Amino acid sequence: MAVVLVLRARGLGDLLTAVPALRALRRARPDDHIALAAPHRLKPIVDLIASVDEMVPIIAPIGMRWDGAAPALAVNLDGASADSIVQLTKARPERILTYRNPAFPDLEGPDWQADMHDVDRWCHLLESDGMTADRRNLGLVPPVSTTSHRDCVVVHIGAGAQARRWPPDRFAAVVRHLLVQGREVVLTGDETEREIALGVAARAGLSPARVLAGQQNLIELAATVAEADLVVCGDTGVAHLATAFGTRTVLLFGPTPPSRSGPPPHLLGRHAVLWAGQTGDPDAGMTDSGLLKIGVPEVLNAVDKQLRKRPWPGTGLDRRAQQAYRRVG
Repeated sequence: MAVVLVLRARGLGDLLTAVPALRALRRARPDDHIALAAPHRLKPIVDLIASVDEMVPIIAPIGMRWDGAAPALAVNLDGASADSIVQLTKARPERILTYRNPAFPDLEGPDWQADMHDVDRWCHLLESDGMTADRRNLGLVPPVSTTSHRDCVVVHIGAGAQARRWPPDRFAAVVRHLLVQGREVVLTGDETEREIALGVAARAGLSPARVLAGQQNLIELAATVAEADLVVCGDTGVAHLATAFGTRTVLLFGPTPPSRSGPPPHLLGRHAVLWAGQTGDPDAGMTDSGLLKIGVPEVLNAVDKQLRKRPWPGTGLDRRAQQAYRRVG
């Protein structure tokens, strides 16, 4: 049995944009052993993808440690940087599939295109090697959680960097609006964002018991997103989870344009995407000025429109989305 080693050493949203590529690789090499090098905390979501045989934990700052036999193929779904290619060369693969990097002139591959959508990017890489990829194959089967928050509105206040975090007082205004409408609301985020979420709840008049930030593991968070009527968040991994589960969203983009990491065009009917048209540094230490141009009234208008849309009975999906998200194999 040949081994295929795949590198995707990034966060939740990055992993989810690579799902169609991982499934394409599985279909192209059904008898091979596919090992995915990724952060160990993402294993519950990797299990939902059902295309990976083994996870290789990424250990910071060491990176990937591969002790197995030399892979027949190493696939770089991590970028085009020299560092990612070096990580794979340490595994002594027979062949590396990667985007071209001038530091490795002997490695063939397509040229990196900065403006390409992330889903397209990884599918294009596999297609350059003769593998057929279905960009629509993003769906995940919802996980089961012991605590249900069915039909709530999830307001996710977190982000991987301050640049992509909308101000807490604006999130509080959205929560107040939802509470006035009689909606069930929960606040999500990671453990480092719990105090921010509690502050949002206090401003909005939301019970602290509805603050789930820092209280859920990844599979519980995923189940909450899958059951929700609506998710309101920025450009985060939670936005990609909502896309994977067919949950409606209101997404606040900045400084990265949605054309690079937002919902794919064929799913835009389920997602209200707000962007001021301004780009910047997604890892900056202060909220992006373009993101700040998205005001509370604009978000409330999008929220109300999304909540007025009727779901397909018994599923939470309209007919078209139900058909699209069944394509998970």
